[in-house]
Amino acid sequence: MTARRILTAIAVLSLSSGAALAQTVDLQTLFPAGDASVSGRIVQLLVVMTVLSVAPGLLMMVTSFARFAIALSFLRVGLGLQTTPNNLVMVSLALFMTLFVMAPTFQKAWDDGVKPMVENKISQQDGYTRTTAPFRVFMQANVRDKDLALFHELSSERFGEQSKVESDDLRVLVPAFMISELRRGFEIGFLVTLPFLVIDLVVATIMTAMGMMMMPPTVVSLPLKVLFFVLVDGWSLLVGALVKSFS
Repeated sequence: MTARRILTAIAVLSLSSGAALAQTVDLQTLFPAGDASVSGRIVQLLVVMTVLSVAPGLLMMVTSFARFAIALSFLRVGLGLQTTPNNLVMVSLALFMTLFVMAPTFQKAWDDGVKPMVENKISQQDGYTRTTAPFRVFMQANVRDKDLALFHELSSERFGEQSKVESDDLRVLVPAFMISELRRGFEIGFLVTLPFLVIDLVVATIMTAMGMMMMPPTVVSLPLKVLFFVLVDGWSLLVGALVKSFS
């Protein structure tokens, strides 16, 4: 009886597998020939995947992330701490500060551009224009006129006078905004590291006058710099100044 049951089960499985193999998938029903919508969806999928892959770069280019990251990096160098706080903590702090500063811009881009486009209320071209408009306003409010004029002038040499782009064009506005942020980040970094440099000089001078030539000055200055930074509530002062530095 057991052998008969096994043979019966094998026969049923073979019949069911044969029926399943007989039902082949017709690709023409999934991708009809000459259907432009399929090609369009494939292109849209590739564009979305590309945008997601370069999202970190876009975050640094059109937001306040670069200034925060540079200033925090200068702070760690000024303190003389190579790995404290670690990169994850510094980047996370810069990221959440960016979300705090850019929250109105993100919200406006979502309400005016992304949400209506997802709900098919506007076209993709209108959605792109409305989504990038808040970022253009933010960058124009924080870009230096000198940097903007530089790339506006270079655009005439690169693209010709007849095809000269406007000052609010992303090809001009984004690189001008980036170098403006780099400059401001280094300016803030200089102001951050200056007090720590004074402490290093004072400690080195005192140790030289005492004849302590064999002991590195950083051994003594490091705890003094950390103590100074904690006593003046440095994290609160720095973060508050960075957030208030944006229009």
